[in-house]
Amino acid sequence: MLPVESKIANPLVVILGPTASGKTKLAVSVSAALDAEIISADSRQVFRGMDIGTGKDLTEYNYHGINIPYHLIDIKDAGERYHVDEFKNDFFEVFQQLTRRKKLPLLCGGTGMYIHSVLQNHAYTSIPVDLDLRSTLLVKTQQELNTVLDQFALENTEHADRSTRKRLIRAIEVATFLASNKLELVPRPEISPYIIGLYDDVGTRREKIHKRLERRLDEGMIEEVAGLLESGVSAEMLCFYGLEYKIVVSYLKHQVSYADMKTQLYNGICQYAKRQMTFFRKMEKDGVNIHWYQADIDPENLREQVLNDIKSNFFDIKTT
Repeated sequence: MLPVESKIANPLVVILGPTASGKTKLAVSVSAALDAEIISADSRQVFRGMDIGTGKDLTEYNYHGINIPYHLIDIKDAGERYHVDEFKNDFFEVFQQLTRRKKLPLLCGGTGMYIHSVLQNHAYTSIPVDLDLRSTLLVKTQQELNTVLDQFALENTEHADRSTRKRLIRAIEVATFLASNKLELVPRPEISPYIIGLYDDVGTRREKIHKRLERRLDEGMIEEVAGLLESGVSAEMLCFYGLEYKIVVSYLKHQVSYADMKTQLYNGICQYAKRQMTFFRKMEKDGVNIHWYQADIDPENLREQVLNDIKSNFFDIKTT
């Protein structure tokens, strides 16, 4: 293990990428070399009991006998909600704790909104959801939502993402709040990030997704969802958690066959991975500098590449 001293204040290593790209495995091996601790940026691994469906393999947090501490995993009960502003608050609390202990924080995950919110300290994440307003907006078309948003002052809408109905509704919600409320900004430490992105070609990514899906089904993903239902977590909440849980619930309700369930899971996960990559590219357009690495190479070679780049760009290495 190499002790490291950062050249800059408040360093943060970030490892991001689409599902099945090998983020956790890389993060663990890098953390072992840099004496880092991992902060998870996964919107569903925060929930206890949601393990197989979220890819939460806690045995991965060990590298050749070195146990790597992790944070923001298993901090909520299944059935609860967790949103981006909660994540941001939790992240900065852990980040500051690690910094005070002179431990390197390593943020790892695929929930782009979570990662983006801390890298650019998005202020609007603290604006609460307005369920009554949303109910009136859900019936509107995308064109109608754009018309509604255009009625607000430009200063409250200029940063709006109009690419989907969901984002338009959130933009209207934010603009409505700002029209009659002052947003209180929470002071945050200035982060100095080094951001690593993992990518595969489309064919390789789909093959990885297929193999991992088969493994998760063999490990008991369907039984996990059934157990969550039996424990009192509602089908509606599991569907809210999305993708794997929503589709498996449909299978358990006999709404789709086993073969159709597998097809929907595979297609849905592939589409999700594509959306993740689209979001990461959007982050780059917003000024986030991501250093991309091919994921499908020998793990030790990848580890050495990443470590060398982190060390040369981020740290003064002391080998004594």
